[in-house]
Amino acid sequence: MIRTALLLTATLIAIPIVAFYYDQPLSPEHWAAVQTLFWAAGAVALVCFLVGEAAKNNSQVDKLWSILPAFYVGYVAMQSDWNPRLTLMFVLVTAWAARLTYNFARRGGYHWIPWKGEEDYRWSVLRRDPNLQGRLRWTLFNLFFICGYQNMLILMFTLPSIVAWQGADKPLNVLDYVAAALMLAFLVIETVADQQQWNFQKEKYRQRASGKPVEPKYAKGFCDTGLWGKMRHPNYMAEQATWLSFYLFSVAATGRWLNWSLMGGILLCLLFLGSSNFSEKISAGKYPAYSDYQKRVGRFFPKW
Repeated sequence: MIRTALLLTATLIAIPIVAFYYDQPLSPEHWAAVQTLFWAAGAVALVCFLVGEAAKNNSQVDKLWSILPAFYVGYVAMQSDWNPRLTLMFVLVTAWAARLTYNFARRGGYHWIPWKGEEDYRWSVLRRDPNLQGRLRWTLFNLFFICGYQNMLILMFTLPSIVAWQGADKPLNVLDYVAAALMLAFLVIETVADQQQWNFQKEKYRQRASGKPVEPKYAKGFCDTGLWGKMRHPNYMAEQATWLSFYLFSVAATGRWLNWSLMGGILLCLLFLGSSNFSEKISAGKYPAYSDYQKRVGRFFPKW
């Protein structure tokens, strides 16, 4: 938790330093938009913390993960007076948001009472971690990582929209279309992967509830067919690739292949690396065959 908090703090300090001294400076108009977005993300983080503490449900950020990026990118697009590139970025992020929100909703993540809904199973596992035992430790973890870090990360991987706004005078070009095509392709991959996982889990629990012998395919407990037979986390791979593709719009607008807005995408990849490590540790403890699956199948890329 401490290392994660320090990493976020260092990144937040690095952004203005890099922007001012090592990258094209932001205009007052762009800085005003960035400041508004950070204040909004901070307010959302505080609300998530207070609601999560009151409801004893730490998945408040999870409910908003798929929704906030569309609002953030939409705000930048609106500030740019709906520049064609920013409008395209907003449409693509909205499509991403709609798909992910639907997938989260069908798993029981939402409830008609907003602060209720299914809590991510990983939070309950983390509560048993000796390093997080005690009310104060968990409260601080909830405040700084679950709510603070994750909300700031959500904002940060949408900030290529600000850099794309800097190049608003440059018309749409080949790289924009490549970025759009990549985002759509990864959206399809993530959709297929989540549907395959949904079908597998639904059938697994149906067979278990029937009282009849469970087919070997489902008895092992985890999905290893379809895209999941090619890589262990096809949905995670597509999610990371989606936002790295989103970054390409900032390159298309400015010609700067390396700019400060890449930090959000890098931090997102680091988060998914840690998240997959944690998930796989749980799965390996639950399913005896999972360790063999780890040897046979790559994590984010197929083994050839």
